[in-house]
Amino acid sequence: MNSLTAIFENAHLAKKELILLDDITINNVLNAIADEAVAQTAHILAENKKDLARMDPLDPKYDRLQLNAKRIDGIAGDMRNVATLPSPLGRLLSETKRSNGLLIKKISVPFGVIGIIYEARPNVSFDVFALCLKSGNVCLLKGGSDANDSNMAIVSLIQKVLLSFGLNPHIVTLLPTNREATTELLNAVGQVDLIIPRGSSSLIQYVRDNARVPILETGAGICHTYFDKFGDTAKGAAIIYNAKTRRVSVCNALDCLIIDAKRIEELPELCARLATSDVIIYADKAAYAALKGHYPEKLLQEATAADFGTEFLDYKMAIKTTTTFDEALAHIAHFGSQHSEAIISENEQRITAFQQQVDAACVYANASTAFTDGAQFGLGAEIGISTQKMHARGPMALNEMTSYKWIITGNGQVREG
Repeated sequence: MNSLTAIFENAHLAKKELILLDDITINNVLNAIADEAVAQTAHILAENKKDLARMDPLDPKYDRLQLNAKRIDGIAGDMRNVATLPSPLGRLLSETKRSNGLLIKKISVPFGVIGIIYEARPNVSFDVFALCLKSGNVCLLKGGSDANDSNMAIVSLIQKVLLSFGLNPHIVTLLPTNREATTELLNAVGQVDLIIPRGSSSLIQYVRDNARVPILETGAGICHTYFDKFGDTAKGAAIIYNAKTRRVSVCNALDCLIIDAKRIEELPELCARLATSDVIIYADKAAYAALKGHYPEKLLQEATAADFGTEFLDYKMAIKTTTTFDEALAHIAHFGSQHSEAIISENEQRITAFQQQVDAACVYANASTAFTDGAQFGLGAEIGISTQKMHARGPMALNEMTSYKWIITGNGQVREG
């Protein structure tokens, strides 16, 4: 018997109990966990410090790993917000009455048991649990070793609250951090209904290549912003700075600025504020020439081929100069990850063409890609950003955490022939 078989069986049993829970109870549990998270802030932060002590503060992942009282308050607020949202379960998606009298309904249902594989972001443990519980799904959390002390404290807190409501604590389980646990999870056919990987492109690729259980990808975010020849410089400078520096370690951060060659002289103005955050720029020849002498020398480097198509997750950004609109589109198509792409332009025809032709989950005009987020889209919360096209695309919130089934009601009908 595999070492995790008992865990998977317990999760399978818990899903049968969870489907019977009413939404009022679920909301009460979420609010109680939010209250307990705030009450246990000191303990959570103490465990989080153990994780932080093992990581270099200069590592871009450090910010994602770090918790503080403000962030825990924010996490609690998000959980309370999820509790206020309508249940995604039992929604009538369609209804048809056939000529033979059969009434056919399509209704939303949970997936069942969802395995989530993620890296050094302990807030994900709270976020994922809240969305899974609200959508009637049991969750198996496979966090990274970098955040293990934080995750153990969080899951222990959640299970304590579940028990206080007389609920099965196996509604959520934290799996071991080793690779063997990942392998077992990816092969838990018949016990795990869906796997969602959240993290780097290498993690997602590994899951894609090795999973026998169906997966729903949250893709890497290689994000571009195209400054069109019709772009407004002031808007562009503000958008570029925000998209790059708001939080460099998240998937919606800007990785590559594309600029029309006709506006290359304005590149120093577009990039000036980036220097205040020590953003390293990898510029192609035209962009390098335009920035030389106008951007700190220590932060300016000539781009190599490897700098394009890279998700930096750091204070780093590439710049590509293009001579035509089609060339900019081709660059995005070749190097993008179908996550979030933006155009800065005052030309409505150009904006429309960009939004129609760019193949990405989220396509912006004159706004920062930092808005790719479930809460920012008015969805309440998210479990990740899907870059695939089956089932869900873009921010995956409560509705995307459900599947559906057909309910057919008859009165003795039989099919002839």
